[in-house]
Amino acid sequence: MHKIKGSYLAAAAMAVLLGWGGSVVHDTAAQKIVCWKDKSGKTVGCGDKVPPEYQDSASRELDKRGMTRKTTESAEEEAKRKAKEKETEKLKAEMDKKAAEQKRQDSALVNTYSDEKEIDLRRDRDIATTDSQISQMKVMHKNAADRQKEIKGRIDAGKKPATEVQKEELALAESDQKKLEQSIADKEKEKEDIRKRYAAQRARYIELRGGGPAAPAPAPAPAAKK
Repeated sequence: MHKIKGSYLAAAAMAVLLGWGGSVVHDTAAQKIVCWKDKSGKTVGCGDKVPPEYQDSASRELDKRGMTRKTTESAEEEAKRKAKEKETEKLKAEMDKKAAEQKRQDSALVNTYSDEKEIDLRRDRDIATTDSQISQMKVMHKNAADRQKEIKGRIDAGKKPATEVQKEELALAESDQKKLEQSIADKEKEKEDIRKRYAAQRARYIELRGGGPAAPAPAPAPAAKK
């Protein structure tokens, strides 16, 4: 611990006991008294200057009466504060970006539709398009299934093991079926996403136009049977 010089011994000791504060009084000429802490935050000494080994620690400068005149945070505290400030600025920038994007979307929404019925019509058209794509995929899936059945029938009816060509044809037909099944499932999910997206747009549109709670949207028209 750095030794406290001369007549500041009593004042410094009192400052330590009072935890940086108090009303230490002595009659010597006015000079600063600095108290410093270790890394754990415990006051470990006072004097006319901070020892070199505690330069990165928190310190507090006192006047001759023991009143705090200046505080200095530790290097660790400063690093944490700056990191927190940086994170706060980053969050604010992200929030500002989201707010700007929401404003852009709102502006586009009210300028695209004249009323909520147009939103319903757009939704129905998109769903109808997706239904048409699903119907086409189902036809292709049936064709692949028929092809797979036909190839397998020829193999089973033959007296010899399947040729390499037959094996490849069978594998391709089975692969096509699986791919089409996944594509159909993806399109069904896409239909649900369309419903949710337009429902959210409809509710937001009514809110932006100053309407009350949005009325339930009419159910999409059923797809025409192929």
